[in-house]
Amino acid sequence: MNLLDLLIAPAYAQAAAGAPAGGGLFGGGLGGLLMPVILIAIMYFLMIRPQMKRAKEHRAMLEKLSKGDEVLTNGGIAGVVSDIGESFITVEVADNVRIRVQKGAIGNVLPKGTLKSA
Repeated sequence: MNLLDLLIAPAYAQAAAGAPAGGGLFGGGLGGLLMPVILIAIMYFLMIRPQMKRAKEHRAMLEKLSKGDEVLTNGGIAGVVSDIGESFITVEVADNVRIRVQKGAIGNVLPKGTLKSA
């Protein structure tokens, strides 16, 4: 007998009872697949779908782009579209100063007259 046994009653393990047989919502069988399917659905609606929608809107904006449009690149350069190629766009940022950027680098199309008012 230990001195600690006088203060704290010893705890003895009981015989193990039978485990429940796979019942419940997330139990065994097909119920075990329910949780991953729910998580994948949540990820699709919260992350994947909005990103696909944003990419579709960006492609549509690039398709409608024409000469004379005022644009803002992802790098923050604002200018007027002077030439449109297959994968590059020439943007005039000042008088007789033109730069070529990739189409994907165009972030926004600005309303007409925005650059003149700035």
